[in-house]
Amino acid sequence: MLKLAERYGDRPAEEFPLLFQRILQNTIRDHYRRQKVRTFWTTLFSSFTPRQEEDAFDPLDTLQDDGNESQPAGPEESLAQSQLVAEIEKALGKLPPRQREAFLLRYWEELDTAETAAVMGCSEGSVKTHCSRATHALSAILREKGIDLS
Repeated sequence: MLKLAERYGDRPAEEFPLLFQRILQNTIRDHYRRQKVRTFWTTLFSSFTPRQEEDAFDPLDTLQDDGNESQPAGPEESLAQSQLVAEIEKALGKLPPRQREAFLLRYWEELDTAETAAVMGCSEGSVKTHCSRATHALSAILREKGIDLS
């Protein structure tokens, strides 16, 4: 309702129901798209942590421990993680510059779509398109290397 009032307050009252419906639909779609991407990358990064038992995995265990009470990863696990990170960095290097820029700003720098668009000097729709294409391209590149993080 705030978006309707802020952006379309000067429109005739007859247009409000249709505008509100469209704004609501787009907001819901954006929410689910964001959740899908966040879930994908949360799954991707959760693979960096060693799992002992599938049922006993708790995402809170992956948080950094300020009191240094957790045990460091073993040498094999550290090597596997560093190799996986290296592969992801190589895959990022293969992306076109605009896709890489949009991807890194959105998911590494955690900027929202509007902030990313302002930094890149393009529209929010272009940011969404670049991020979607980058995500699909990274997934395909990693799958070619035999890495399936889904």
